[in-house]
Amino acid sequence: MATVPSLAATVHQRVSDALSAALPEAASADPLLRRSDRADFQANGMLALAKQLKGNPRELAAKVTEALPANDEIASIEVSGPGFLNITVADEAIMDNLAARREDPRLGVPYKDDPGTTVIDYSQPNVAKEMHVGHLRSTVIGDAVVQLLEHRGEKVIRRHHIGDWGTNFGMLIQYLIEHPHELDHASDTAGAKDAGEAAMARLNRLYKSSRALFDSDEEFKARARDRVPALQSGDPDTLALWHKIVDESKTYFQGVYDELDVEIRDADIVGESAYNDALQDVVEELEASGVAVRSEGALCVFFEDVKGPDGTPTPLIVQKSNGGFGYAATDLAAIRNRVGELKADTLLYVVDARQSLHFRMVFETARRAGWLPEDTARQLPFGTVLGKDGKPFKTREGETVRLVDLLDEAVERAAAVVREKADDGVTEDEIRARAEQVGIGAVKYADLSNSMTRDYVFDLDRMVSLQGDTSVYLQYAYARVRSIFRKAGGLRPVPHPELELAPAERALALHLDAFADTLVTAADEYEPHKVTAYLYELATLYSRFFENCPVLKAGTTEQAENRLFLCDLTAEVLHQGLALLGIRTPERL
Repeated sequence: MATVPSLAATVHQRVSDALSAALPEAASADPLLRRSDRADFQANGMLALAKQLKGNPRELAAKVTEALPANDEIASIEVSGPGFLNITVADEAIMDNLAARREDPRLGVPYKDDPGTTVIDYSQPNVAKEMHVGHLRSTVIGDAVVQLLEHRGEKVIRRHHIGDWGTNFGMLIQYLIEHPHELDHASDTAGAKDAGEAAMARLNRLYKSSRALFDSDEEFKARARDRVPALQSGDPDTLALWHKIVDESKTYFQGVYDELDVEIRDADIVGESAYNDALQDVVEELEASGVAVRSEGALCVFFEDVKGPDGTPTPLIVQKSNGGFGYAATDLAAIRNRVGELKADTLLYVVDARQSLHFRMVFETARRAGWLPEDTARQLPFGTVLGKDGKPFKTREGETVRLVDLLDEAVERAAAVVREKADDGVTEDEIRARAEQVGIGAVKYADLSNSMTRDYVFDLDRMVSLQGDTSVYLQYAYARVRSIFRKAGGLRPVPHPELELAPAERALALHLDAFADTLVTAADEYEPHKVTAYLYELATLYSRFFENCPVLKAGTTEQAENRLFLCDLTAEVLHQGLALLGIRTPERL
């Protein structure tokens, strides 16, 4: 079915047409329509237009008002202040529009006119190392952006650029050669609640044991370093052990992702190793084209505006003086693959803001080499997760916080909230299932509700609160709506456009009308926090509606049905909006 435009879009078009009719010389001007507390909408584009045309803004606004033909959407329009247009829409138009949107399974969210292919690089854990709180933001933000883009019809290719290559693997593999049963210790996995936790226990033992020997035994250190070229050259026995370590790590990763409730497919995990065979080509092409030059034996790319504290140029090092390759070479090889083979129109990198300079240099190098068209690559930088002390989030001992510990604690805190709100007779298994949805949702929402570039304080007490801007508040609003339908008996949600709307009904209905436009903006600008802000305002408006507009005890059957319709649409918008952020909506709390 054809997508139904929002009422705001229809009103915007009406005013634009009237502006063109009244002022042909300003046919392309934007009326700048916005929601307003003075009316339903306000158009203030006349002020800038009057300045451009050297006219009186109130006179221009009056001409636009006179040129507006009679229509079903706009109930009244008046000139206010220095030339604002205050617009009130008809109750009937509001409900007609919402009724049409409700018939659409997408609630009016349009597909992109020109969908392309986006490759998004997010959630980049390291093999044989535990995921920590620093991996949270990349995973949660990346997953939300993926969902929003796919909902708009974009072809999205996910890439998890895991750290699965480098000198540490010489140490790990050499230790496995000399201790072949190191990954088989059952004693390390006693009490592990799942395969992922057991895999991490084995990997921890391997890493600690190999590191201890590497640091204390010079002969082992030499053998470990000799193992690196064997890995890089594809020695079969070395590769077999490398695969064993990587597979064990993937089992662990999957356990964390399952608990975090995000979908990470094995085919999308394309680590640094995948580009190993292309690194020499990268080096040769950059050097042959003059984009990179040799400096003190290393292959470097220089930039006029990138200098160290002493004023000397700070280059991007593509190949080290000893012949080894760093992150830059792998990132450049990945760009060549993603643009050249995957045919990406857009490359997105959900990476810590502290790596912004690195990616700016990598993108510029790829553009100079002709591998990356202008305006194709973009980093989506995110800020740091802070503790309540305002410093990077650490344990009391100063250690980096394990992601699984953080998630487990969130679920435990959520269980207390769910248990407090649960009806009599609810089993512990039911409480646990709801607590997992609430706790994980709370962690995700706290991350996504901030602009991604900002640091934010990780405060579980606030995250699982029923008060304030939290996912629990939104989940509770959804559950409260669903409870009305369990008590509705024979009443059904039916829109009645002929009814006059109370102020709280109008406010809720007009906000529901903005759902599709909000999703389009959030997807196109890669800003999930705009969805969370919209949903929080929706839950707040619904609370006012619930307090001021009796639903099942409304004055007439028609009014009850109309209010049930607003309840139904509110629930569906909350459900779809939270789902696109990776957050579940329990039917009951």
